[in-house]
Amino acid sequence: MNISLRIVTSSVLGIAVFAVLLFIPAGTVSYWQGWAVLAVFSVASLVPTLYLARIDPAAFERRTHAGVRAESRPVQKIVIAGTFLAFGALLVVPALDYRFGWSHVPAWLSVVGDVMVAVGLGLTMWVVVQNRYASANITIEDGQPLVSTGLYGIVRHPMYTGNVILMIGIALALGSYWALLLVVVGLLLMAVRIFDEEKLLRTELDGYQQYTQKVRYRLIPLIW
Repeated sequence: MNISLRIVTSSVLGIAVFAVLLFIPAGTVSYWQGWAVLAVFSVASLVPTLYLARIDPAAFERRTHAGVRAESRPVQKIVIAGTFLAFGALLVVPALDYRFGWSHVPAWLSVVGDVMVAVGLGLTMWVVVQNRYASANITIEDGQPLVSTGLYGIVRHPMYTGNVILMIGIALALGSYWALLLVVVGLLLMAVRIFDEEKLLRTELDGYQQYTQKVRYRLIPLIW
């Protein structure tokens, strides 16, 4: 199947699942925060993905190998399963929050959340542009170079930094303070993933140990 057609087909299916997780729990389609997030997420992920597939099909293919089965390390299989559940809950809980009025996020803060969603997705895609070996699963390929400049010169895992921004943005954009608790769950899962990933990188990627001494922070500058 043509790459562009694969991307569009996958995106349509993803948007459909996204919509089900939002609007069925909300009990209505008159959930403007849900439509806004759906639109921002669709555009901010589809356009860069099409661009990446055009300029580097190999990098695009690496990004498609995702999910529990794609992981070879037992810890990562557990983390990815938990991450999928947490992300689904990050959509369902705000929708239920909207339905039952558990919290009240002002409209301007939801808009800020939409901007954060776009920034988070944009950052993760920019990481792939800077590091074409960045994949959705934990693996080291033959001849894979160590990237230590650009975003990788700020934190060791900039793609995950983008995911943090994305998670916080989704919770706020969908109008739920309660959903921020799921961000904490996501951060804990991410921390476990990073620790296990760095065990592999230190032993199998040349120069990574020295890189960790140069770039001290894993996820958030000046914090961790």
